[in-house]
Amino acid sequence: MKYGEGLFNRARDPREQRANPSTPVAANAPTHPPAAVASAASMPSAQRAASATAVPAAPEPASRDEPAGSKLIVGPNIKLKGVEIDDCDTLVVEGRVEATMVSRAIQIAEHGAFSGKVDVDVAEIRGDFQGEMTARRKLVIHASGRVSGKIRYGKVLVQEGGEMSGDVGALHDAAPALVR
Repeated sequence: MKYGEGLFNRARDPREQRANPSTPVAANAPTHPPAAVASAASMPSAQRAASATAVPAAPEPASRDEPAGSKLIVGPNIKLKGVEIDDCDTLVVEGRVEATMVSRAIQIAEHGAFSGKVDVDVAEIRGDFQGEMTARRKLVIHASGRVSGKIRYGKVLVQEGGEMSGDVGALHDAAPALVR
Protein backbone atom coordinates (compact mmCIF):
# COMPACT_ATOMS: atom_id res chain seq x y z
CA MET A 1 0.00 0.00 0.00
CA LYS A 2 1.32 3.42 -0.93
CA TYR A 3 1.50 6.17 1.66
CA GLY A 4 -1.94 7.77 2.06
CA GLU A 5 -3.71 5.12 0.00
CA GLY A 6 -6.59 3.80 2.06
CA LEU A 7 -5.14 5.52 5.12
CA PHE A 8 -7.65 5.42 7.98
CA ASN A 9 -10.05 3.44 5.77
CA ARG A 10 -10.64 6.37 3.45
CA ALA A 11 -11.10 5.76 -0.24
CA ARG A 12 -8.94 7.74 -2.63
CA ASP A 13 -10.71 10.50 -4.49
CA PRO A 14 -10.93 9.38 -8.14
CA ARG A 15 -10.57 13.01 -9.25
CA GLU A 16 -6.97 13.00 -7.97
CA GLN A 17 -5.98 10.31 -10.46
CA ARG A 18 -7.50 12.19 -13.40
CA ALA A 19 -5.78 15.40 -12.39
CA ASN A 20 -2.37 13.72 -12.19
CA PRO A 21 -0.92 13.53 -15.73
CA SER A 22 1.79 11.07 -14.68
CA THR A 23 -0.83 8.40 -13.91
CA PRO A 24 -0.87 5.83 -16.72
CA VAL A 25 -4.15 5.46 -18.60
CA ALA A 26 -5.27 2.04 -19.80
CA ALA A 27 -5.35 1.62 -23.58
CA ASN A 28 -8.98 0.50 -23.52
CA ALA A 29 -10.14 3.23 -21.10
CA PRO A 30 -13.14 5.19 -22.39
CA THR A 31 -12.49 8.81 -23.30
CA HIS A 32 -16.10 9.89 -22.75
CA PRO A 33 -17.72 10.45 -19.34
CA PRO A 34 -19.47 7.50 -17.69
CA ALA A 35 -23.16 6.89 -18.31
CA ALA A 36 -24.02 8.33 -14.90
CA VAL A 37 -22.91 11.73 -16.16
CA ALA A 38 -24.94 11.61 -19.37
CA SER A 39 -26.61 14.82 -20.46
CA ALA A 40 -29.88 15.69 -18.77
CA ALA A 41 -31.65 16.08 -22.11
CA SER A 42 -31.28 12.38 -22.94
CA MET A 43 -32.74 11.21 -19.58
CA PRO A 44 -36.38 10.71 -18.62
CA SER A 45 -37.60 13.29 -16.06
CA ALA A 46 -37.62 10.75 -13.19
CA GLN A 47 -34.00 9.83 -13.91
CA ARG A 48 -33.01 13.51 -14.12
CA ALA A 49 -34.47 14.16 -10.66
CA ALA A 50 -32.61 11.15 -9.22
CA SER A 51 -29.31 12.15 -10.79
CA ALA A 52 -29.68 15.74 -9.58
CA THR A 53 -29.80 14.54 -5.98
CA ALA A 54 -26.81 12.23 -6.50
CA VAL A 55 -24.43 15.10 -7.28
CA PRO A 56 -22.09 15.60 -4.31
CA ALA A 57 -22.40 19.00 -2.67
CA ALA A 58 -19.40 21.30 -2.50
CA PRO A 59 -17.81 21.50 0.95
CA GLU A 60 -19.21 24.28 3.12
CA PRO A 61 -16.92 27.23 3.70
CA ALA A 62 -15.50 27.65 7.20
CA SER A 63 -17.57 29.63 9.64
CA ARG A 64 -16.62 33.29 9.92
CA ASP A 65 -16.74 33.03 13.74
CA GLU A 66 -14.29 30.14 13.82
CA PRO A 67 -10.70 31.33 14.01
CA ALA A 68 -8.36 30.05 11.33
CA GLY A 69 -5.03 28.49 12.17
CA SER A 70 -3.85 25.60 14.29
CA LYS A 71 -6.54 23.48 15.94
CA LEU A 72 -6.19 20.72 18.52
CA ILE A 73 -9.13 18.35 18.88
CA VAL A 74 -9.28 16.07 21.92
CA GLY A 75 -11.79 13.49 20.76
CA PRO A 76 -14.40 11.60 22.74
CA ASN A 77 -13.06 8.97 25.18
CA ILE A 78 -9.64 10.71 25.21
CA LYS A 79 -8.16 12.06 28.44
CA LEU A 80 -5.31 14.58 28.23
CA LYS A 81 -3.83 15.26 31.65
CA GLY A 82 -1.10 17.47 33.10
CA VAL A 83 -0.02 19.46 30.06
CA GLU A 84 0.56 23.05 29.01
CA ILE A 85 -1.04 23.92 25.68
CA ASP A 86 0.61 26.81 23.81
CA ASP A 87 0.59 28.09 20.23
CA CYS A 88 -2.80 26.49 19.56
CA ASP A 89 -5.35 28.82 18.01
CA THR A 90 -8.38 26.67 18.86
CA LEU A 91 -8.79 23.82 21.32
CA VAL A 92 -11.83 21.61 20.82
CA VAL A 93 -12.59 19.39 23.82
CA GLU A 94 -14.82 16.40 23.19
CA GLY A 95 -13.14 14.23 25.85
CA ARG A 96 -11.48 15.26 29.13
CA VAL A 97 -8.59 17.71 29.49
CA GLU A 98 -6.68 18.73 32.61
CA ALA A 99 -4.28 21.44 31.49
CA THR A 100 -3.09 25.02 31.42
CA MET A 101 -3.72 26.83 28.16
CA VAL A 102 -3.08 30.18 26.49
CA SER A 103 -4.88 30.34 23.15
CA ARG A 104 -7.32 32.26 20.98
CA ALA A 105 -10.36 30.03 21.46
CA ILE A 106 -11.66 27.04 23.37
CA GLN A 107 -14.73 25.03 22.46
CA ILE A 108 -15.98 22.44 24.93
CA ALA A 109 -18.45 19.99 23.40
CA GLU A 110 -21.57 18.81 25.22
CA HIS A 111 -19.86 15.70 26.65
CA GLY A 112 -16.45 17.35 26.97
CA ALA A 113 -14.83 18.53 30.21
CA PHE A 114 -11.92 20.86 30.92
CA SER A 115 -10.26 21.32 34.27
CA GLY A 116 -7.44 23.81 34.79
CA LYS A 117 -6.46 27.32 33.79
CA VAL A 118 -7.47 28.93 30.49
CA ASP A 119 -6.53 32.31 29.01
CA VAL A 120 -8.37 32.85 25.69
CA ASP A 121 -10.07 35.45 23.55
CA VAL A 122 -13.28 33.44 23.03
CA ALA A 123 -14.68 30.54 25.07
CA GLU A 124 -17.68 28.52 23.90
CA ILE A 125 -18.91 26.05 26.52
CA ARG A 126 -21.42 23.27 25.89
CA GLY A 127 -19.92 20.83 28.43
CA ASP A 128 -18.14 21.29 31.78
CA PHE A 129 -15.42 23.75 32.76
CA GLN A 130 -13.83 23.88 36.22
CA GLY A 131 -10.94 26.12 37.17
CA GLU A 132 -9.71 29.56 36.26
CA MET A 133 -10.87 31.13 33.00
CA THR A 134 -10.13 34.47 31.38
CA ALA A 135 -12.16 35.02 28.20
CA ARG A 136 -10.90 38.43 27.08
CA ARG A 137 -13.48 39.05 24.35
CA LYS A 138 -16.44 36.73 24.84
CA LEU A 139 -17.69 33.84 26.97
CA VAL A 140 -20.65 31.85 25.61
CA ILE A 141 -22.29 29.26 27.84
CA HIS A 142 -24.84 27.16 25.97
CA ALA A 143 -27.89 25.51 27.59
CA SER A 144 -25.94 22.33 28.39
CA GLY A 145 -22.84 24.20 29.62
CA ARG A 146 -21.60 24.40 33.22
CA VAL A 147 -18.77 26.74 34.23
CA SER A 148 -17.38 27.02 37.75
CA GLY A 149 -14.34 28.60 39.36
CA LYS A 150 -12.69 31.99 38.94
CA ILE A 151 -14.22 33.40 35.75
CA ARG A 152 -13.33 36.69 34.04
CA TYR A 153 -14.84 37.79 30.74
CA GLY A 154 -15.12 40.73 28.31
CA LYS A 155 -18.71 39.97 27.30
CA VAL A 156 -20.86 37.06 28.41
CA LEU A 157 -23.83 35.20 26.94
CA VAL A 158 -25.54 32.49 28.99
CA GLN A 159 -28.36 30.59 27.32
CA GLU A 160 -31.33 29.45 29.36
CA GLY A 161 -30.24 26.32 31.21
CA GLY A 162 -26.55 27.22 31.20
CA GLU A 163 -24.84 27.48 34.60
CA MET A 164 -22.07 29.73 35.89
CA SER A 165 -20.84 29.75 39.49
CA GLY A 166 -17.88 30.80 41.59
CA ASP A 167 -15.90 34.06 41.54
CA VAL A 168 -17.39 35.65 38.42
CA GLY A 169 -16.60 39.13 37.11
CA ALA A 170 -16.22 41.31 34.04
CA LEU A 171 -12.82 42.44 32.79
CA HIS A 172 -12.04 46.13 32.54
CA ASP A 173 -11.89 47.72 29.08
CA ALA A 174 -8.13 48.23 29.47
CA ALA A 175 -7.40 44.47 29.12
CA PRO A 176 -5.81 43.98 25.66
CA ALA A 177 -6.78 41.06 23.45
CA LEU A 178 -4.16 38.44 22.60
CA VAL A 179 -2.33 39.50 19.43
CA ARG A 180 -0.41 36.99 17.30
